[in-house]
Amino acid sequence: MELTTSYGECDPLCSVDDASSQYFEDTYQPKSDFLKALVIFAAALTGALAINQSWVAANQDIAMALVFGLGYAGIIFEESLAFNKSGVGLIMAVSLWVIRSIGAPSTDVVISELSRASSEVSEIVFFLLGAMTVVEIVDAHQGFKLVTDNITTRKPRVLLWVIGFVTFLLSSVLDNLTSTIVMVSLLRKLVPPSEYRKFLGAVVVIAANAGGAWTPIGDVTTTMLWIHGHISTLQTMKDLLVPSLVSLVVPLALMSLTSEVDGKGQEVAYELTSEKMAPRGQLVFAVGIGSLIFVPIFKALTGLPPFMGMLLGLGVLWILTDAIHFGESERQKLKVPQALSRIDTQGALFFLGILLSVSSLEAAGILRELANYLDSHISSVEVIASIIGVVSAIIDNVPLVAATMGMYDLNTFPQDSEFWQLVAYCAGTGGSILVIGSAAGVAFMGMEKVNFLWYLRKVSGFAFAGYAAGIGAYLAMHNLHLSLLPTTVAQIPFLFGS
Repeated sequence: MELTTSYGECDPLCSVDDASSQYFEDTYQPKSDFLKALVIFAAALTGALAINQSWVAANQDIAMALVFGLGYAGIIFEESLAFNKSGVGLIMAVSLWVIRSIGAPSTDVVISELSRASSEVSEIVFFLLGAMTVVEIVDAHQGFKLVTDNITTRKPRVLLWVIGFVTFLLSSVLDNLTSTIVMVSLLRKLVPPSEYRKFLGAVVVIAANAGGAWTPIGDVTTTMLWIHGHISTLQTMKDLLVPSLVSLVVPLALMSLTSEVDGKGQEVAYELTSEKMAPRGQLVFAVGIGSLIFVPIFKALTGLPPFMGMLLGLGVLWILTDAIHFGESERQKLKVPQALSRIDTQGALFFLGILLSVSSLEAAGILRELANYLDSHISSVEVIASIIGVVSAIIDNVPLVAATMGMYDLNTFPQDSEFWQLVAYCAGTGGSILVIGSAAGVAFMGMEKVNFLWYLRKVSGFAFAGYAAGIGAYLAMHNLHLSLLPTTVAQIPFLFGS
């Protein structure tokens, strides 16, 4: 699989150092770079001087809101500013905690708050690093060919539905970013460049976000809610499977009627390559996917945090790949050390910066004040959750969900309450409304060179219809006490505890 960008060519999950170096050589402009460096230095100096003023201590909330707003603007417009969002997120996090230390009653209070926040955030980061490494090892062995090679239909409309449901199922186990990369790479081998292939790619984005919303390990936001005890495994799967399916089926049905799909008339011409699965690739695929599925079982059996189960699975896969490739020097890229160099480390650091930033706002009580404001002006939890989903189409859903968890605790809304389940659904599927609203959409943009306006004109309406229909399906099920899964399955606490 290859991802071509303006920076060069690189495997989607690998480090982009080589491509970035070439890009740097081609675009290096001493004068403009000097000016950028001067602006950064001036901003840092101004911040250092301002942060020592008594005004910050007296107006902590305003100062933190300003820093968070500026940092978030830097993240949103990272391409225009040419600053990586991970670096912006880390600077924002440290700056917010420095302001918090100035406005707090004592340093000991801040240290206690920061220690607690770091403990919670590290669980998520460790989980993500473990999951990304497992997926990268499976992908290096071409293990996903077991899934993609079974897609044989040549009919455009049928292929639309097949791609949608395969992505939906894949994303329920993997994260939506990896599922998108795998499936869009498949499309590039199956379908020649065309408007139809763009439509298929858009289906992948919608299906990946929908598939990740109904399982604790399918999306980073549901993982965050699950790790912190806001949702449990089986109850989430029972209550969100149907809404997530509806959010996919509705766009698929509407898109099937468009001229790009219904009017094609001809069958899809295949462009399959001769990529072969690595030795013991089937074994690695089975163990890798099994280790991901085992995580909630491990949590139920031991009561330990999910990241411990993920690290256990990674350790098992590490030993396995060392054993089966022992003495094979030409296959070092199939082992874990090489996989670690290819995972999206900067993405993990972005999550670290964002989550630490939001935790500082929580420690300062700002999020609680915002929650009180929403409660006094919007009484419906359904409306609040729906708004969060729509906003997630514009703003990254990770800080949105993190902020929501800081605004409302388990005393306000207990585990598996309607509010938390709607937040899991809305934050996951709402990102499909705009192509920039999710990691899956951003990856699709880069791989297929799709622009924002094309997606807005051609796909956003379908995605929003599915999003709204899914909310309606959830509310109908909740009010009628319906569930797709048998009630008897819920009586297996050994396997699906919270």
